[in-house]
Amino acid sequence: MRIGTGLSTNPQPEHAAAEATGVARSSLGGEEPSVAVLVVSRQHAPAADGVLKVVRDEAPVDRVIGCVAEAVVGGGREVEDGPAVSVWLAALPQPVETFHMEYVSTPSGGAFAGYLFGRGGPGPYVLIADPFTFPAELLLHHLNRNHPGTVVMGGMASGAVAPGQTCLFVDDRVVLEGAVGARLAGVRIRPIVSQGCRPIGAVFTVTKAEGNVIYELGGEPPLGRLDELMVRLSPEERALIGQGLHIGRVIDEYKTELGPGDFLVRGVVGADKQTGAIAVGDRIEVGEAVQFHVRDATTADQDLRSMLDQAAGEPARGALLFTCNGRGTRLFPVPDHDAALVEEKLGAPLAGLNCAGEIGPVGGRNFLHGFTASVALFCEA
Repeated sequence: MRIGTGLSTNPQPEHAAAEATGVARSSLGGEEPSVAVLVVSRQHAPAADGVLKVVRDEAPVDRVIGCVAEAVVGGGREVEDGPAVSVWLAALPQPVETFHMEYVSTPSGGAFAGYLFGRGGPGPYVLIADPFTFPAELLLHHLNRNHPGTVVMGGMASGAVAPGQTCLFVDDRVVLEGAVGARLAGVRIRPIVSQGCRPIGAVFTVTKAEGNVIYELGGEPPLGRLDELMVRLSPEERALIGQGLHIGRVIDEYKTELGPGDFLVRGVVGADKQTGAIAVGDRIEVGEAVQFHVRDATTADQDLRSMLDQAAGEPARGALLFTCNGRGTRLFPVPDHDAALVEEKLGAPLAGLNCAGEIGPVGGRNFLHGFTASVALFCEA
């Protein structure tokens, strides 16, 4: 397995595609690439067909997935402003299967069409989806239930601001909806999912809930529990709660000592002062354990550093980074934070994009996340 990456900020889209592809190909040692991941900035979106053709011709490669994104990752850089093309090429031990999926209406409800998971093997998979037309959470729930152990990494394309504007690449086509993906047989992906949050206060059992609304934590309204917590916090921590409160759902209910990676973090999206209830960005079940969480740049930095340090002992041939469009310079005081940190810690050829939602496994199950850095490390099987 050999992987190479190239990034070009040339303002001419076809020239940028040729430059990035040439750099990526030079790292393959003469081997023919099996698959390409292509990420193009919004500035080059009108020339998406031409960029795709150049990459396929210059690599040369038949199997391609990718998208237009708000920010483009290449090496240790995150190009948040300006034109950019990032090309990730991999020469893999087995043929790659690429696909385009859609979510279609049927008389009995919605259904996924275009690809049948489990038919060719367990994967792993890289998936990039349109946030306006493809319910990725439903697909991940289906895979967790029917194909447990399947690893899916990726994210929601961030290049569009309205339905119908998303550009996804699949082989020789540009499609405007659905999801594109690749099954990478014979490859082992080590997932790193850094949610960048830290817990505060105690762990509570949900004693009353309906849908995504929590009415009681340990027999008391959540806002009451939060008021009790606030008086014990430092001014800095109280300020973080004011910037955004989160709930961490304990993944393994039998685990007694909890730490990073043991929670599925979801944002608190509303509250009712009269009842003391809170609404969370996920369905909550009675009986599960939860803990309040906060997020800031320092915590996000420390969390990703810690996870990358743990992974540094196993050499990675390459990596794909799917980082939230709420990170970057919107969260950190320096540019290129996530990409530069991955490159510094692992030294593996890196490409990727910022996403409107990141896909990666936590606790052995695949989830759609927010404000997360999801890193797919490609290791020898």
